[in-house]
Amino acid sequence: MLRNERSGADTRHLEAYLDEAGNLHIDGHDLGPGTSLVRDDGEYEWFRTIPASELPRLVELLGGSEGDEILDLLARRYTGRASYELERVIRESGIRSELSTW
Repeated sequence: MLRNERSGADTRHLEAYLDEAGNLHIDGHDLGPGTSLVRDDGEYEWFRTIPASELPRLVELLGGSEGDEILDLLARRYTGRASYELERVIRESGIRSELSTW
C-alpha cells in the first residue's frame, strides 16, 4: 500500500505489486467529491502497468541503486504524500507503461 488517505468525504488509495511476469502494477482508487474533476460519479480508478524491462530504469529514476527491488524501494521512499511524486516521475519520465482508467 503506497497511499491510504482520507480527507473529509474523499479517500485515495494507491498500491503496487508485481505480477508473475515481473511487470509492475500501480493501481489507484479515489472516492468522493474530489473526483469531480475527472468523473462526475464520485469514483475514479486507474491501473498502470510498467513492463519488467523498464524497472531498472525506473529504480534509477527513483533514486535507487542497481539491484534494488522496486517494491522495497517504493515502500521505503514513495508512500503517503511521497506517492504523488512517484506518479509525477513516471508520468514525466518517458518510461513505457500502459494506463487504463475506469
